[in-house]
Amino acid sequence: MALQTEQFNANILRNGEWVESRTGERISISAPASGVALGSIPALSQEEVNDAIQGAKDAQKIWKIRPIHERVDLLYAWADLLEERKEIIGELIMHEVAKPKKSAIGEVSRTADIIRHTADEALRLNGETLKGDQFKGGSSKKIALVEREPLGVVLAISPFNYPVNLAAAKIAPALVTGNTVVFKPATQGSLSGIKMVEALADAGAPEGIIQVVTGRGSVIGDHLVEHPGIDMITFTGGTTTGERISEKAKMIPVVLELGGKDPAIVLDDADLKLTASQIVSGAFSYSGQRCTAIKRVFVQDSVADQLVANIKELVEQLTVGSPEDDADITPVIDEKSAEFIQGLIDDALENGATLLSGNKRQGNLLSPTLLDDVTPAMRVAWEEPFGPVLPIIRVKDANEAISLSNQSDYGLQASIFTKDTDRAINIGKHLEVGTVHINAKTERGPDHFPFLGVKKSGLGVQGIKPSLLSMTRERVTVLNL
Repeated sequence: MALQTEQFNANILRNGEWVESRTGERISISAPASGVALGSIPALSQEEVNDAIQGAKDAQKIWKIRPIHERVDLLYAWADLLEERKEIIGELIMHEVAKPKKSAIGEVSRTADIIRHTADEALRLNGETLKGDQFKGGSSKKIALVEREPLGVVLAISPFNYPVNLAAAKIAPALVTGNTVVFKPATQGSLSGIKMVEALADAGAPEGIIQVVTGRGSVIGDHLVEHPGIDMITFTGGTTTGERISEKAKMIPVVLELGGKDPAIVLDDADLKLTASQIVSGAFSYSGQRCTAIKRVFVQDSVADQLVANIKELVEQLTVGSPEDDADITPVIDEKSAEFIQGLIDDALENGATLLSGNKRQGNLLSPTLLDDVTPAMRVAWEEPFGPVLPIIRVKDANEAISLSNQSDYGLQASIFTKDTDRAINIGKHLEVGTVHINAKTERGPDHFPFLGVKKSGLGVQGIKPSLLSMTRERVTVLNL
């Protein structure tokens, strides 16, 4: 499908109507791969943000008492429309964030699946009954009815790399549990996010339950997270921004999905062909622009040469080009990101790393770069590139790999490759991460699994059921018979 010649000059959804900003200001959005203008979004003022939050608060009073089956029906209708529009929305994702076409369309389909599963799980979210005499000295005539109650207005802030998937993964559990949502998409990715919300509105979303806010972070960013009308914040993005949100959001629940420096630990008995395949897929999918991408490899000296040869062979088979052509490696999101990634590569080479493949660049299109003989003295051993570069760090044993892994500020996920499952499980218990994968790449899904990070990788737990729980609280009614 060719790029539409007509630009998408999006408006924002406020209280059920698509409107311009009263400021008259707009922010232009261009394709990272081609520089072609895609459209624009409104730049809202703080006063307009206030209006959106108040609209969400007013709507929530009615929405929370709607029967659960009606909220579930809305999610199903939304999912069906996304599936119908996956080619149109997928093409916009492809152009707006330079994601390979097949992956972009797949993101929309996966999003529909997440929404449906969220609806199903919400129907199973039941309370409990507690009897007083279950505690010593308690009376059997005292009974507690424990139910789950929505928090109120949820601020959902999504990232550029999955502008539909990670947005809906926040919006769906919030809405189905009776909350209303103020949705702030990443600027690059906002056109795709707004198209997703269009489907929700067309599915019959009642007025005010979803409010879209766009604009400059310097103007509305802190105002949003500090606003007294917000009852919960769910954010996916950079660690620096996440830490700022955590500091400013006082006395409300916060769920943060932040950066990662996910290691692959390769032991001396690993299946090296399987390992290489999983590492290359995990490191270079969507040009490494994923928090769950494999971002460094710790390999035992005895098998390092063979593993590196296998990885190099696969890396050199990756295609580099445009998202329209479904290239494996496409341009990173902007020139600033490309400069940062190039700086990590340059620092490693200046300090003695061996270049095995890559280190070619045209603007923000970088070839997949494989670095061997990387040491802890190099920035790339610790900093998250969010791009197509993979450092190989040779270690003498598993203990050294564990130590180096745990020295990172991040703690999202890790992979362990070995034929000894008991050994892998034991090593995994010593890693300071949220999730350990055995004989497979690090990745987010399946989406009903708990997803979490420790240290600077995040706060709270996501996944379908954990998200439903995080957006509700317990309400207790005590009966005295």
